[in-house]
Amino acid sequence: MEKINKLKKLFTKYNLDGYLIPKNDEFFGEYIPANKDRLKFISNFSGSYGSALILRNKNYLFIDGRYTLQAKIQSGKFFKIITIPDKFPSDILKKNKLVIGFDPTLHTKNTLKTFFSGTRCKLISINQNLIDKIWDDKKDNSLKKFFTLPENAVGESYKSKINKLIRILNKKKADLQFITASENVAWLLNIRGQDSDFSPIPNSYLVIESEKKIKFFCDLRKINYSLKKKMKGIQIIDIKKIDLFISKIRNKKVVIDSASCSIYFENIINKNNKIIQYLDPIYFLKSVKSKIEINNTIKSHIYDGAALTKFLIWLKKNYLKYKISEISAQKRLLKFRKKNKNFKFMSFPTISGSGPNGAIIHYKASKESNRKLKKGDIYLVDSGGQYNYGTTDVTRTVSLHNKDQRIVNIFTRVLKGHIAVASYKLKKNTCGSQIDKVARKYLKEINLNYAHGTGHGVGYFLNVHEGPHAISKNNKVRFKEGMIVSNEPGYYEGGKFGIRIENLVRVKKNKQGFSFDNLTIAPIDKSLINKNILKKNEIDWLNNYHHNVFEKLKKFMNKTEIGDLREACSKI
Repeated sequence: MEKINKLKKLFTKYNLDGYLIPKNDEFFGEYIPANKDRLKFISNFSGSYGSALILRNKNYLFIDGRYTLQAKIQSGKFFKIITIPDKFPSDILKKNKLVIGFDPTLHTKNTLKTFFSGTRCKLISINQNLIDKIWDDKKDNSLKKFFTLPENAVGESYKSKINKLIRILNKKKADLQFITASENVAWLLNIRGQDSDFSPIPNSYLVIESEKKIKFFCDLRKINYSLKKKMKGIQIIDIKKIDLFISKIRNKKVVIDSASCSIYFENIINKNNKIIQYLDPIYFLKSVKSKIEINNTIKSHIYDGAALTKFLIWLKKNYLKYKISEISAQKRLLKFRKKNKNFKFMSFPTISGSGPNGAIIHYKASKESNRKLKKGDIYLVDSGGQYNYGTTDVTRTVSLHNKDQRIVNIFTRVLKGHIAVASYKLKKNTCGSQIDKVARKYLKEINLNYAHGTGHGVGYFLNVHEGPHAISKNNKVRFKEGMIVSNEPGYYEGGKFGIRIENLVRVKKNKQGFSFDNLTIAPIDKSLINKNILKKNEIDWLNNYHHNVFEKLKKFMNKTEIGDLREACSKI
């Protein structure tokens, strides 16, 4: 509360009634450095999405359905928790004529419009971030170098990618594109960085006018001679000069991305140019993986599956012998992953939740919440890794001798939804909203559901969450060969348990058209399955999947583990 009061003291100085604090930093990435996590600083909320609205007499925290329980636990003491899209700030502030301050480098016009449209509020742009003014112990970021991906990891040169983008710009009759999403810069230039703990992001901007006029803005201290040499024809400029450069653009048709271009940059460009605003076409280009990217991703999932399977075998054998906690379990899983030389780091914070903590969809174990695993628990572990080269994301739900038949029946229905997605026959016009329905079908038969999408796109040695495609209620993006998406239906009962089964799949062409092909290789806990609820085709799918798991992973197992793997993958 002390931090909130410090912030409110600044309201008088700036003539404010409130201040808006987003999760993101100026690069709009999902996972940001600790010293840029202003939302966590002010609210204690550690989820990957959210915004805080601090008013003189009330504090609001806006999150989505994934974080309802987590937000209440972490921030519910000092904040009223509001779930988007059920309600927006506009629904709360309709009758209020308030002056709300914001940092223009951290918000887009679209976000502010969505939040405050229809209200009587006056929005005031403040160039100095007010959270930074009260954050006394803020630490500087480390200066880790950018690096290029080798040719055998990419499948396409950056020059070829740039030419594709220029052709799109020409069709739009645009003069230049200002690329503000670092993940898209990374993909286009075949470079990676170390500006995130969970994604190899190189925080930077890019301006493309033509093949011969490409300007790369970054912290020059992160560029070495080797990278300079490989980026021939690209002008590398100090990121501190980006404001000046943008302000000098005149009489141009400039493409910006409405989701990642801040209101600060948009206003500068708009003074002397015509803006063409739409979703960055790079999102669509990078969503379709090359054959090399797919093959490397397949290898990464086998490495990852071996580590996860070893962990699951170890857990089942030892949770009664030793005092294993949620935190010690996730540390052990990381240890198994680190044994593979291709492993770089985790692709997101591991969710290691037992019993009631498993019901918190994006739970993160802390010293305060850390539970010991005990007999009768349902344990949920959602984790993934960044590998040379590939990105993984997998969830397994494990029974620690739980004998609750209701839980078994619910798990089986989640599995039926998972199989329905994995077996879905794709057509040329198939999109995520169509598939989302079949994932929920078997839970809805008993009036149950889950408060998150069924699947998200996944990057290639990049962001674990990637658009534009997804398996969700409103996603209309058509699936194409080479796309990777998660398949993760679940069910969560507050204060009791959580269930989720997640594999990554890729869109693969076959004789009939297109289908999903499993990338994730790890056994599904058979002790949680009620065979009587499954149809023959579902049993066949599971048996075939487990046969494939055994064949792919057996060479990674020692003599003791091979027997456990054989049992885990035996027919039901």
